[in-house]
Amino acid sequence: MTQTSNRFFDEVARLMNDAAGVAQGVRREFDTLFRTQAERILSELDVVKREEFEAVKDMARLAREENEALKARIAALEARLGPSS
Repeated sequence: MTQTSNRFFDEVARLMNDAAGVAQGVRREFDTLFRTQAERILSELDVVKREEFEAVKDMARLAREENEALKARIAALEARLGPSS
């Protein structure tokens, strides 16, 4: 009786392991399919990539800093010239 019982439990354990392996394969396949579809949809929407956004953001920050420096320089030059007539 115990040998039959052990065989039964061994078979159940084997089936569970096989089912877990199949489930992992299905999940990987789903993840791949989902990622592919998401990338396709995003490319069709013409969405900006993060790297591109960060690069433009840095360029804008540098331009603002340069603009502020130029404003200060112009103000200093105007102050040296005195009041305008």
